[in-house]
Amino acid sequence: MLLHLNLSCYFCAFNYSMLQPDFSYRWELILLLLFGLTLLVQLGYFLFSFIRVALYKLKPHPVNYPPVSVVICARNEEENLQRFLPAVLQQEYPEFEVIVVNDCSFDASQDLLENFARSHRNLMIREIKEVEGREHGKKFALTIGIKAAKYETLLLTDADCIPSSSDWITHMINGYGDGIEMVLGYGKYAKKPGMLNQFIRYDAFFIAVQFLSRGLGKKAYMGVGRNLSYTKSLFFSVRGFASHMHIWSGDDDLFVNEVATPSNVSVVIDKGAFTESEPKTSWKSWFLQKKRHHSTARYYKENHKVYLLLYPLSWYLFYLSFTTALVLQYNVVLFLSGFVLRSLIQIIILQLAANKLHEKDLGWKSVFYELVQGFFIHPAYFFATLFVKQRKWN
Repeated sequence: MLLHLNLSCYFCAFNYSMLQPDFSYRWELILLLLFGLTLLVQLGYFLFSFIRVALYKLKPHPVNYPPVSVVICARNEEENLQRFLPAVLQQEYPEFEVIVVNDCSFDASQDLLENFARSHRNLMIREIKEVEGREHGKKFALTIGIKAAKYETLLLTDADCIPSSSDWITHMINGYGDGIEMVLGYGKYAKKPGMLNQFIRYDAFFIAVQFLSRGLGKKAYMGVGRNLSYTKSLFFSVRGFASHMHIWSGDDDLFVNEVATPSNVSVVIDKGAFTESEPKTSWKSWFLQKKRHHSTARYYKENHKVYLLLYPLSWYLFYLSFTTALVLQYNVVLFLSGFVLRSLIQIIILQLAANKLHEKDLGWKSVFYELVQGFFIHPAYFFATLFVKQRKWN
């Protein structure tokens, strides 16, 4: 009888322990599922979105060379206007004008522009004088320039930008065709010595890969004012910047986000169509610039916010599950294989995209740049700008 009770207790204890899931196995399964899901999301971005830039082929469009109004807003940009404005004024294009809006400058910009106007009949100057107690952002200055434009087709750039070729206008206008009212271009940053420059250039490159690929996929959500074209009719169809004039930034991305449709936007990726800007020279100034740009993302359409949020969220969860698995030594070979697969696909696709955008030194180092940005630069940027007051455009 005693033996029977002991055996019964043993089998009960055995059955109970068998019914309890192994704690270590449960965590390994959770990490594996999280890793696998985020890996699929990341691969989806590369293989179904970013690849559009990597495989882009320039499509020739029949061009009737419409007259173009190039609009530039400048505030205290005397040095940049001296260096870069001649390359805009001397474009090889049948008929165009250049409108420079001198916005409350207190340097010698106005005198410089008037000197340029004496030798360039296609330069038009609009000056905004400062009124005490009244402030305005770049959108107001840009609206003044667009209203002054004689021509239907507008091409926007900044005072610190230089076209990559004397045929910049021609290449950008090649993006127009049936039903197209807006053309997105690439605005790169000049290559300079130093680590900061590398990260500024990579950041601009990757942002361009994101928005250009969406534009190629008929889901444009932003453009950059350094290199953007649209029609006056499109601008005035939504009363310009009226819906977001109260927001200091967003003269480019918020406008594109509002007016872009699957059929009215095209993308031009061609070396002759690029512009090149002078990069920031300090981490602080770059962080402030990024903060100004990021301040507009909350106003994007919901599907665009999801697209932009899902990539970094899945990226952090991917690396969280990957590093946790390595520390706990859970199926190391499997997790390493997934990491290598993602890294190889990222390098291949971003290097192809970098070749298209003539940033050939960026793609193959993209894993390194992304890791440093994700774990060091972005957290530093967040804390450095958390308590800094938003700056107006200057």
